[in-house]
Amino acid sequence: MLWYSSAIAVVLIDQAAKSYIDLMTPLGWSRDVTSFFNLVHILNPGAAFSFLAGAGGWQRWFFLAIALAASAWLIWMLSKPLRKLESLSYSLILGGAVGNAFDRAVRGHVIDYLDFHLRGWHWPAFNIADVAIVSGAAALVLLSFMPADDPADAKAS
Repeated sequence: MLWYSSAIAVVLIDQAAKSYIDLMTPLGWSRDVTSFFNLVHILNPGAAFSFLAGAGGWQRWFFLAIALAASAWLIWMLSKPLRKLESLSYSLILGGAVGNAFDRAVRGHVIDYLDFHLRGWHWPAFNIADVAIVSGAAALVLLSFMPADDPADAKAS
């Protein structure tokens, strides 16, 4: 239950941040926070790095279907006995996938608001759901280098 709760927490935090940006700032808004970071209000109808953003609308349903299928698989995986880091990884990815799927289903696009840049080069804007997905995936990569029989990393009952 802990891991499902973690995924729900990611969704709630992600949606609160997106709703705040959507309600409190105009589309296209940008605020300098540091010399390398801005808060922005951008809509992304595509996937990561705005992949297929200009595809005409079908991509909304395509990416929504992928997110729902991945979420169902992650829910199933979290029902199995797993190491703690693996469970955390899946719960972060699940929360991020559901957060962005909610945007696609309800808003028709994903709201992005975190913009990192350096000397005029901007990393594509992203959101908390994206951070959770990337963090979960990075933890899975890290886990792949760890011994599978580490008793200190066994799942708590």
